Amino acid sequence: MVKIQSSEITPEQTYLDRRTFLRAAGAVAGAGVLAACGTQPAAESTSTEESATPSVAVRTDELGDPLTPHEAVTGYNNYYEFTTDKEGVAELAKEFRASPWTVEVGGLVESPRKFGIEDLLRAFDQEERIYRLRCVEGWSMVIPWLGFPLAALIEQAGPTGDARYVRFEALLDPEQMPGQKGRWFDWPYVEGLRLDEAMNDLTLMATGVYGKSLPNQNGAPLRLVVPWKYGFKSIKGIVRVDLVAEPPTSLWMEAAPNEYGFYANVNPTVDHPRWSQASERRIGEAQRRATLMFNGYEQEVGALYAGMNLRANF
Repeated sequence: MVKIQSSEITPEQTYLDRRTFLRAAGAVAGAGVLAACGTQPAAESTSTEESATPSVAVRTDELGDPLTPHEAVTGYNNYYEFTTDKEGVAELAKEFRASPWTVEVGGLVESPRKFGIEDLLRAFDQEERIYRLRCVEGWSMVIPWLGFPLAALIEQAGPTGDARYVRFEALLDPEQMPGQKGRWFDWPYVEGLRLDEAMNDLTLMATGVYGKSLPNQNGAPLRLVVPWKYGFKSIKGIVRVDLVAEPPTSLWMEAAPNEYGFYANVNPTVDHPRWSQASERRIGEAQRRATLMFNGYEQEVGALYAGMNLRANF
């Protein structure tokens, strides 16, 4: 496990200046921004007129855990399209061209569409969501994302009665993404959700982090965030969203089906074949902490899996 350097756990002071935050967020194609108060549930947001300048004491998730500092969020990343070195992603991705960018929404929908990233920013109000991120490798963060509910995009497309799942596909561009030149994975990166998971209010299409546009290493310009699932489900650099009838086979299911299943729900009682999932290392903390069922979002999503064998459906 790579050790986080001290330089990567310094709080980003500019984020605590509300005016700086609003200017940065407003620069994202003029999108409307809803700034969430850190003391309310992460799935909720308040208008900018209602929120006072945040302080270190209140910038937390709904469980009271402080934000992971900006330098760690943007400097410690899994993005295998570039490299397997978490601390090397930012350097390799710095020249990545995230604009122009087109996202196709299709499959079993009534109104297939092509969106430029600017279209998505104009069409859907941008909200801040403070979510925990739990990596399957056993480390975690608390991240202030900026984005819009995936449900809003799906509703606009109009799923047909045959749609049961959502398939996501990321950019395939080996010239920009040197990791895709390797033969270990069957590129492009593909992920999937059940339709009811995709429509859950927690499921976010993220366009920014810490009040700014997504950095390249965090999945610019558009990524998925599903906070009750392990981080690899939150596909980066999305170019296609298709509604389909059958469960998609994800990149990790294809690469190691004995280790990675379709659901990938955070579950401390179901170990990875090569390590325990009962605890995690929160980036910036010295001690490990207990992993929460569904990453602490059981109240919001537990009903989605009522009656399912979560050991078999891992």
